[in-house]
Amino acid sequence: KKQKTKPGTGPLRSLEFGVSFLAPSPHMELLASCPRSRLSLWGGWAPPPSHSRDLRPLPQDDGVCLSMEGGAAATTPAALPYYVAFSQLLGLTLVAMTGAWLGLYRGGIAWESDLQFNAHPLCMVIGLIFLQGNALLVYRVFRNEAKRTTKVLHGLLHIFALVIALVGLVAVFDYHRKKGYADLYSLHSWCGILVFVLYFVQWLVGFSFFLFPGASFSLRSRYRPQHIFFGATIFLLSVGTALLGLKEALLFNLGGKYSAFEPEGVLANVLGLLLVCFGGAVLYILTRADWKRPSQAEEQALSMDFKTLTEGDSPGSQ
Repeated sequence: KKQKTKPGTGPLRSLEFGVSFLAPSPHMELLASCPRSRLSLWGGWAPPPSHSRDLRPLPQDDGVCLSMEGGAAATTPAALPYYVAFSQLLGLTLVAMTGAWLGLYRGGIAWESDLQFNAHPLCMVIGLIFLQGNALLVYRVFRNEAKRTTKVLHGLLHIFALVIALVGLVAVFDYHRKKGYADLYSLHSWCGILVFVLYFVQWLVGFSFFLFPGASFSLRSRYRPQHIFFGATIFLLSVGTALLGLKEALLFNLGGKYSAFEPEGVLANVLGLLLVCFGGAVLYILTRADWKRPSQAEEQALSMDFKTLTEGDSPGSQ
């Protein structure tokens, strides 16, 4: 039969992330050794007791050192900054080339004129491609900052992307209304509405789970894999929808001249390749398991099972 231990005495549990906790003493300190170390808490500086010798470090412990202040210093993988810089170069070039295409061949952008439509592709590229991609990279770039600070930045970038995309949607619907054109008949428009709705729902649910204080830690943990999956999926759908829209615009504007290697067609084809390359670079950075943001000390503390660290009752059960 499992015996309960009184607070302040005896070992309590070995956590699954490779940290052994003993009951707090008046002078508890954190002994840290890294990488590939076993982290233990015990009163004063003493060798780890025998009950913690069965601990094994987890792979994600590599490259992370917990300081005595409880902070974490994660080493940045050598190649990561170069891939992030390359992705930013692609993204900025993509935005600049979109503006150049609209300025050189479509007459520029003006809201109260026939040029209102041109705000649509520019806003979608800036919002749902460039800013969304950078929002996804926040957890790879900011590896040592506080988790809440990183969450806020991640959420703000998504808000900016959502607002800019909304401006792009208003531009195209308003333009169609003024010209008497039909709405939502093409595959591009169907995919675009789907992406925008999914993006809004993803942001709303993400805010409710991760930034709004009401969600429990266990609920966040269960939803996190779905949030990550749908985030990458929506970004991929955004890139595909942008490619559909680019092809549709070229067919409408150039018609049969598209096959004659018109300069506008060549520039737009290069723009399409930049879309693919930027999307591929972002997804590659996201899918590298060894480039994930390591757990910080604050995150590890939140993941403790308080029910086994007390006399058998969790704070939420009282």
